[in-house]
Amino acid sequence: DGVVVSEKVKSNNLDVKIPESELEAEEKGAEEEPPRESDSNILDVSSHYPRDKHISIQRHLADLEKLADLTGDEKKPCPLCPEEKFKACYSHKLHRHLQNLHWKVSVEFEGYRMCICHLSCRPVKPNLVGDQSLSKLGAHYHCIICSATIIRRTDMIGHINRHVNKGETESRFITVRAPKSSYEVVKESATDVQVLPNHSTPQKTDSYFNPKMKLNRQLIFCALAVLAGERKPIECLDAFGATGIMGLQWAKHLRSSVKVTINDCNENSVTMIKENCHLNKMKVKLNIKEEDNDETVGDGEENSDTIEVTKMDANVIMHLRAFDFIHLDPFGTSVNYLDSAFRNVRNLGIVSLTSTDISSLYAKAQHVALRHYGCNIVRTEYYKELAARAVIAAVTRAAARCNKGIEVLLAVALEHFVLVVVRVLRGPTPADDAAKKVRYLLHCQWCEERVFQKEGNMVEENPYQQLPCDCHSSMPGKTAVLLGPLWSGALFNTGFLRRMLLEAMQYGLDEVQPLLKTLVCEAECTTPKHFSTHSSGDENKQEECGVYIKTPNTSAESYLVHGKRKCEEVLRGAAKRQRAELSAEHPPFYYNIHRHSIKGMNMPKLNKFLTFLSEAGYRVSRTHFDPMGVRTNAPLAQFKTVLMKYSAPTYVGAQAEGPVHIPAEIQVAEQVPAVAEVKGEEAESVEDDESGVAAAVFTQSCPTHCAAD
Repeated sequence: DGVVVSEKVKSNNLDVKIPESELEAEEKGAEEEPPRESDSNILDVSSHYPRDKHISIQRHLADLEKLADLTGDEKKPCPLCPEEKFKACYSHKLHRHLQNLHWKVSVEFEGYRMCICHLSCRPVKPNLVGDQSLSKLGAHYHCIICSATIIRRTDMIGHINRHVNKGETESRFITVRAPKSSYEVVKESATDVQVLPNHSTPQKTDSYFNPKMKLNRQLIFCALAVLAGERKPIECLDAFGATGIMGLQWAKHLRSSVKVTINDCNENSVTMIKENCHLNKMKVKLNIKEEDNDETVGDGEENSDTIEVTKMDANVIMHLRAFDFIHLDPFGTSVNYLDSAFRNVRNLGIVSLTSTDISSLYAKAQHVALRHYGCNIVRTEYYKELAARAVIAAVTRAAARCNKGIEVLLAVALEHFVLVVVRVLRGPTPADDAAKKVRYLLHCQWCEERVFQKEGNMVEENPYQQLPCDCHSSMPGKTAVLLGPLWSGALFNTGFLRRMLLEAMQYGLDEVQPLLKTLVCEAECTTPKHFSTHSSGDENKQEECGVYIKTPNTSAESYLVHGKRKCEEVLRGAAKRQRAELSAEHPPFYYNIHRHSIKGMNMPKLNKFLTFLSEAGYRVSRTHFDPMGVRTNAPLAQFKTVLMKYSAPTYVGAQAEGPVHIPAEIQVAEQVPAVAEVKGEEAESVEDDESGVAAAVFTQSCPTHCAAD
């Protein structure tokens, strides 16, 4: 019927397994094997694509004319049209037909032209009758990549563009590995990895590597380096290896302090991880069940340059073995792997997870967040911190199901990912304490004020009373929404972050140091000018839940925990310290200074505003979640009061020296004592310069008249 069907690519998405022996024989004898008659008569053979392409896909118009065999004086049929659509004709008429009806309306891709085909390749709907409608419906294009049939030319162009954007090539549909010449070598933190050209496309490549996640990898490395300083050697797992870049960095820099296991369920990825290990001069310890001729290391030959590579499902390997450090970085959400991660993780170990499903976490797909995390969220000014607290709440519930509690060491939400690092505390008591910190959040949709619901199961008659704002009494209808459940505890551990910063300085990780400094200031709720590498107080205050931090006066053995009884004593002491330092935790959430700026006023610079708010008696710091965000324990009303107090009018003619005074109708009833004292001192200046201030207020209320004057 004029159609050549490829035996290698018979469907759109199914991969056909080809034995390696056949592939090697095919590669070696490709040049010696004589071409088949159908291949020689149909198309020009290319090394980039399979030999069995459809006859409508050609490189040049001359190749298409060669199919029609225009030589001779006999009438020839069109090779791309059925006889009922285009009858046989002489060569000059057939040439115009091929050029105008097939070649000019083709779709070009990498030197090939996908011409329109009228053959009976595509099934026709039976309800249409008649030759004209039959032939019109049968016109279609054949995709050179996935062998799909597309009717319209614009749809075919979009179809090819989607393949290009996803990085899909012919190798996606044929399980032949790409030649080594097509690999790219990427270097990061003194570690080399081989990747495929389409390495930046997840789920479509066997070597996914995202250069934008370098900051994420450095944060995880610093967290592992801190844990390696507490006890060694530690067993760590990279559950989703891909190229193996993260596990290679762990083993290359931390050496004998860690025993690295890199896992991936994709066979091609596992092969590439082994090649990358050899590229970085690392020995590979294979699974006992695996049989491979690669260079392996037995159980008795383990050393600092050995990496264990496994091919399992991530849930299976975490169920089978216990680890001190587990990192989860799947494509999308990681909630499917939390139960198995907390089942066998050792006491005082660390679990880190990277979630890249930001469309659901950042409230763009709220129904997906409800399905994955069991959390109701909306788009707010603090949506990034909301996403981090939703992930931690899911982690807390998964750990509690395994009778384990957590202590949050680090929570980072940036443009591309949400990273959460927690320490695991075994026992029902830490599990209960952590589960109590999962609460619902009351969020006012008018002014964006927010507060966590109080503990207890009793239903309140009027839950709006918990909100500091009075929007419910002044606005009609319901003004607040209930979000959650969310994590209501601290997002950072100051002592752990300081030690991460020291590790980043030690290993020369310059890109992550500014972020860690911001996180330390955010954890302490201080401004950057008060930041120092070492804490002002005794380092003994930087104790974390269940782990002693090494001080200059302690030996290496004094901060290690041995025995169950001593571990329980440490946990009880840590719980007492947590209750004593509960008031020193950083306040939850932040305010965006642009979101609450006053119309017609020039707000002060952010650093100056932090100083003004601190002088008013509040704790204040910047936040990594939002470059214009302010983390403070001040209520929103007082935040706006201080912001307007130190804002200047936009109109030049009405600007006055000193702060602008707030009109009486927008003053808040409950003023902070510090703010009230400042206003009391300025009362005399208001009386002396009453006319100037009245002019400024008049300018705000009547800008049109002032502009006319």
